[in-house]
Amino acid sequence: MPEALWSYDSLGLLVVSAVIGAVIGLTGMGGGALMTPALILFGIPPTAAVANDLVVNAVNKVVGAGVHWRHGKPNLKIAFWLIIGSVPTAYLGAWLIHAIGAEDVQGILKKAIGVTLVVASTAYFLRAFFEMSGRIRAGDDPDPPVRPLLTLLVGVVGGLMVGITSVGSGTVIMMCIMLLYPTLAALRLVGTDLVQAVPLVIAAAVGHVMVTGVDWALLLPLLVGGAVGTYFGSKFAGRVPNGLIRRGITIVLAVTASAMLGAPPLMIAVIALVLVTVGPLVWKRLVRRYSVHLGESAEQSRVHA
Repeated sequence: MPEALWSYDSLGLLVVSAVIGAVIGLTGMGGGALMTPALILFGIPPTAAVANDLVVNAVNKVVGAGVHWRHGKPNLKIAFWLIIGSVPTAYLGAWLIHAIGAEDVQGILKKAIGVTLVVASTAYFLRAFFEMSGRIRAGDDPDPPVRPLLTLLVGVVGGLMVGITSVGSGTVIMMCIMLLYPTLAALRLVGTDLVQAVPLVIAAAVGHVMVTGVDWALLLPLLVGGAVGTYFGSKFAGRVPNGLIRRGITIVLAVTASAMLGAPPLMIAVIALVLVTVGPLVWKRLVRRYSVHLGESAEQSRVHA
């Protein structure tokens, strides 16, 4: 085990994992998309970051899914088809990245994570925009007609993405669920995604642990903080407005993606500055244009903004 892993601040890792766990519980999104880049920025090799994050993410998903299950939120028919597609490809993801046989496996994986973060960031933005503009509105249908083939395909692609990078189980897949089943109620959407993500992330974690192993000095604070954060986040799901959280995550993912893709520090700083300063202005303009066009009141527009 590398000596550097023992020197990390356990309290810092505990706090970071608790915050990310709370985001998972509140929105069903943000696990691997936030944790894996955070670990890499801590100086942990990408392969080790993915392996340890998947173990933590598996526990977080179990906790979150358990809370939502008690309240009867998940749609098990949709979750079933996602699981059938995602579990095999998630397990194979870890083996695939190592089967490439390239000398710079860490560099390749880091860039793969960066590309996936771009996709995840785009998915976050599109979800918020579609909801705001009325193109997609969560309904109250607990049992919409299932589309098996398309749902299975989402599982296959999403599982491979998670298996390689640990990113996507609560971002890209949830976005696809929302597009395929727009009448599914918001809490059922989160619950369904969390339930399908449990076997998906476990399968990916098993594959990566077999290939890479885990570091217990790193894993334990992540497990404790993540489980606590996810539990309390799930308890408050539906009570806390998620729009601002999602837009903040979108910015974080975009900036992190640029770092994973090897952008120089000055460019990363410029991207962050533009997104933080110009991004909210662009969003408010979109809100005024589309929400007012759809007949929403000025008060609703202010809530979206």
